[in-house]
Amino acid sequence: MPTFNSLQIGVLAAIFIVGGIIGYVMHLFILRAKKQEAREIIEQAKRDADKIKKDKLYEFKVEMQKMRSKAQIEIRRQEEKSAKLEAQILNKEKDLRREENQLKIRENRLEVKEKKINELEELLYEKHKKVDDILEVQNRKLEQIANYSIEDAKKVLLKNLESQVKLESVQMANEIKQIAKERAQIEAKEIIATAIENLAYEFTMESTLSTVELPNERFKGMIIGREGRNIRAFEEATGVKVIVDDTPELVVLSGYDPVAREIARVAMQYLIKNKSVNVNVIRQMVQRAKNEVQRSILKAADETLRELQIKNVHPIMRENLGRLKYRYSYGQNMLQHSKEVAYLSGSMAAELGFNVKLARRAGLFHDIGKAISNNSEGSHVTLGVELAQKCKEHEIVINAILAHHEEAEPISPISVLVTAADRISGSRPGARRDTLEAYTKRITKLEEIANSFEGVSKTYAISAGREIRVIVEPDRIKDEQAAVLSSDIAAKIRESMEFPGQIKVCVIRHTIASKFTDEAAESLSLED
Repeated sequence: MPTFNSLQIGVLAAIFIVGGIIGYVMHLFILRAKKQEAREIIEQAKRDADKIKKDKLYEFKVEMQKMRSKAQIEIRRQEEKSAKLEAQILNKEKDLRREENQLKIRENRLEVKEKKINELEELLYEKHKKVDDILEVQNRKLEQIANYSIEDAKKVLLKNLESQVKLESVQMANEIKQIAKERAQIEAKEIIATAIENLAYEFTMESTLSTVELPNERFKGMIIGREGRNIRAFEEATGVKVIVDDTPELVVLSGYDPVAREIARVAMQYLIKNKSVNVNVIRQMVQRAKNEVQRSILKAADETLRELQIKNVHPIMRENLGRLKYRYSYGQNMLQHSKEVAYLSGSMAAELGFNVKLARRAGLFHDIGKAISNNSEGSHVTLGVELAQKCKEHEIVINAILAHHEEAEPISPISVLVTAADRISGSRPGARRDTLEAYTKRITKLEEIANSFEGVSKTYAISAGREIRVIVEPDRIKDEQAAVLSSDIAAKIRESMEFPGQIKVCVIRHTIASKFTDEAAESLSLED
């Protein structure tokens, strides 16, 4: 066993002491590192907790914003529904007031008629009394002056009275006709005003709305935008009202100007394809749609002028001609109608030896005022004449615009041809839109009215309801009664129905009697 001296023992002890100190110091360092790591872990945990709180708070705010937007949309829908209900209530109240006024007017008319009937009864009584006195005086004179028998005296007296009554009846008939004409004008204006008021809602619904289909319901929120910014920007840029209702995947565009409505429709389709909607994009797309529609207008005008071989047209006339592409009347496209009138006018002019090119030009521009009548005051005839004069059109073209609605006398046969062509194009079957139900109802109603008269055998409504042919029983309706029957049927149709244009009533009386060689009956053939 080795032996250590005191020095070695001291060194070893010092080594052990230093080692212990070093170990203790290392332990302190490790402990401090552990504490630092623990503090960092705690700080990281706090930062993570704060971040989680902020994320949750942001998500909550986003959710609340979505709920707020939905609530605003729902409130707007409810407000629109309330507005519609209020409008309906106002319309109902207006209808009730109108009916009350009409009842009062009818009561007043009945009182006036009753008063006139009483006056006529008194007048008739006085006339009967005078006639009796005259008869008595003449009977005495005849008996005194001439040796007439009672029968001869009656014949002479009746002959005198017949002449006098005929004269008085003619005078009275003229007076009644004049009074009836004046009264008919007043009542006709009232009827037309009432008809316009009653039909205004249906006409507006039919001719001032366009629809745009959406890929899904999400686009409705995009179109509306935050607090309605997008929809307001769109309406300001186009001048067209945008209706976003409960109809699934559909937006309705409402406006009187068909060109502006077409621009809004095209712009809305661009926005849907773009899939990004904001105020700047809306303005860009509306401008793009305006350019496209303008190109379409000019293209339609150029194609029409090229088809009809019409040249030297003023740029303003050319543009307004193209605008007719988006104008409809009773469902008939006005540009197509104008082309038809131009072709028909030219064909008739060629047959009669007139200026074909001028006839086509007059026919093409006869309804040009309808292209600008949405934004200006005055009838389409007045506006068309002003436009044609401004563009220095031919005087026959201007006269054709005036004459086709009988606002001026024709100065040329071409104006007459344009008027005829206009009526042919507008009245041909299928030219103007009508639902099958309404068409069938109108045809059935016409036939029912004609069949309600006595002596009518069969009735046929032809030419899309613009002519009705009535076949009567010849043994019950005489020749002179046929004309009266046609007038009565026409009058009842005017009272019972509402229709554009005019309806021709044709009464046919046809009698055929045959005989054979062994019969004594005479042959008779009458046709009216």
